[in-house]
Amino acid sequence: MSVYKELKIGNKTAKYPIIQGGMGVGISLGKLAGTVAKEGGVGIISTAQIGFREPDFDEAPLTANLRAIHKELEKARNLAESGIVGFNIMVATRNYEAYVREAAAAGADLIISGAGLPTDLPAYVEGTDTAIAPIVSTDKSAKVILKYWDRKYKRMPDLLVIEGPKAGGHLGFTREQLEEFTDEAYSEEVKAILQTVKKYEQSYGIKIPVALAGAVNTGEKVRSALAMGVDAVQIATPFVTTEECDADIRYKEAYINAKKEDICIVKSPVGMPGRAIANRFLARVKNGEKISHKCHQCLAHCNPADIPYCITDALIHAARGEVDEALLFCGADAWKEEKITTVSEVIQNLL
Repeated sequence: MSVYKELKIGNKTAKYPIIQGGMGVGISLGKLAGTVAKEGGVGIISTAQIGFREPDFDEAPLTANLRAIHKELEKARNLAESGIVGFNIMVATRNYEAYVREAAAAGADLIISGAGLPTDLPAYVEGTDTAIAPIVSTDKSAKVILKYWDRKYKRMPDLLVIEGPKAGGHLGFTREQLEEFTDEAYSEEVKAILQTVKKYEQSYGIKIPVALAGAVNTGEKVRSALAMGVDAVQIATPFVTTEECDADIRYKEAYINAKKEDICIVKSPVGMPGRAIANRFLARVKNGEKISHKCHQCLAHCNPADIPYCITDALIHAARGEVDEALLFCGADAWKEEKITTVSEVIQNLL
């Protein structure tokens, strides 16, 4: 039996303090998010090129993506009518405001937003019931976003997500920081963020739930995180190797087959560091090969003429299971995944 407290976000409550991390392109869509919400956690759909399967995606990616937001949320709702289902939307996304407004209009319970500071996120959900959660990685970034929202919008987040240096995908650290932050050093950073949050909680007379992400993949690590003072954990990697994950089975098997030494830090085409599984694709990039591509209008600060490959194409290959041509984003402990399991088993193991 679980002894963990429920997690209240906005006007909804999840049975367990477990948030499934948003993974794009096409890794966490309606099926995974809906199943997590059904099992008592918080299910998150990634909007990153969410419409890549739509017939008009190549010609009109924005239109296809906005349409798919509604489709994937409906899939999730059909699985978990009363659970918490939200979206992860990257600030670095081109047309970021349009994606946020569309997700809110579709009826998202929550929007989690990182890959940059979501300074004007409150304005984009104004008048809706959608809760909002910025992602921060350092106390400095937490102070910046909370101070800005306080001064400009007179409001606080409904949830704050701390993504540590062992998280997957794009990371809010320099390569040097990723190498410098030990578990002990980062725990001090988490404590500093919690102190910053506490000041604003006292000022506003409210509770701001905080979730911690980054290699939290066992019951012991969940308990350790909660003992630090956070209210929830955000977990991604263990949900990849589930039957309900929206990705192709070959992507899931890449996690299962990976060895510890296969996990590496890569530089994405737009300069952000990220964590991925070494494969033939990354070897080609490392050797200086420029992989031909067309622009899918995904990231705001991307010049197609200057990049070695298209991150949209690379991540679509991953979702489709074309692993030799793919960028296989993962968390630091992806190599520890041993078998295909289910969302229910993952949650029960974490509890």
